Amino acid sequence: MWVGQFLPANVEDETIDVVAAVDRDPDALENAKRDLNLPEEHCYTDAETAFESHDAEFATIVVPPEVRKPLVEAALAHDLDLLTEKPIAPTLSEAVEIADMVKRAGAKMAVTMSHRFDQDKTTLRRQLRSGEYGPLDYLVFRFTQRYRQRDEWVAGRPYEMDHPLLVEGGVHHLDLLASLAGAKCERLYARTWNPEWSDFAGDSQALVSMEFENGVHATYEGATTNAVSMNGWNNEYVRAECRDATLELDARELTAYRYDPDAEPRHNAAGPPDGESLSLDDQEKWMNSWLIEQFCDWRAGGKPMATRVSENLQSVALIEAAMRSSERDEPVAVQELLEQTRTSG
Repeated sequence: MWVGQFLPANVEDETIDVVAAVDRDPDALENAKRDLNLPEEHCYTDAETAFESHDAEFATIVVPPEVRKPLVEAALAHDLDLLTEKPIAPTLSEAVEIADMVKRAGAKMAVTMSHRFDQDKTTLRRQLRSGEYGPLDYLVFRFTQRYRQRDEWVAGRPYEMDHPLLVEGGVHHLDLLASLAGAKCERLYARTWNPEWSDFAGDSQALVSMEFENGVHATYEGATTNAVSMNGWNNEYVRAECRDATLELDARELTAYRYDPDAEPRHNAAGPPDGESLSLDDQEKWMNSWLIEQFCDWRAGGKPMATRVSENLQSVALIEAAMRSSERDEPVAVQELLEQTRTSG
């Protein structure tokens, strides 16, 4: 997806120029040759050789988080800025280490939180920030998939994880809820489990309650072993309850149900009243393609990215807090957890 979709969109409009590609698997480099028109001599199986051979400005690191830190260190040693996939690292402590490394090097690093910058979620966030619907009270989020049988999801990799739902899905979804709420998460309580009919080794279902520093509340339903998929990737359900309206995003359709103090009570409502369909925002790039452009703008002296590594520690802290909360059956103070990790580090 990176060499076939995200990077080419920015090559075409000359936002970037891709000079080299690296993968330990030589067969994977065929993607870079085909989709980025890279010559054989600019494709490598060793990152160090690639870094030494090209006077590049930044690197995109798209590898599993557990093997990311050495590549970050090597890139920083060659004075490269970094744009990486989520999450920053497999643990909060390692994520803090990486953020500190980047700060000491005086480099820029950002994380591609693609869901937060999808077209439908961005439209909802902008509507909430407009003030048209009054203050936000609470959020409801649903992501439900049927991945219960092995190899139905990402070639089997998540089936061996301790917390596949949180690591692969929640890292996006809890981050998105914080973005919509417009504040850092103060307190989180989570319950995660794995049904007996699941092929996952770790917890594949989650219910999470969140409280944000501005008083907004949120609930999250995440599932990967349901009988059917209802709201899967990029089609998640979000309901935002505001003072003057209910905003509902369902499968990429956004509807506003405005408060009418003169309307008759609907004591036996079997569904929502007539709503107003809201058009989604329109622009050339979304998700990672847009984030690449934002990163280049930041490097050129523009506005710092919302997903810069120092800020994106919040996303990793949310996932670690959810894991701890479920394991200990108690709420977790998210900002205290992050500060303790920074201090102990």
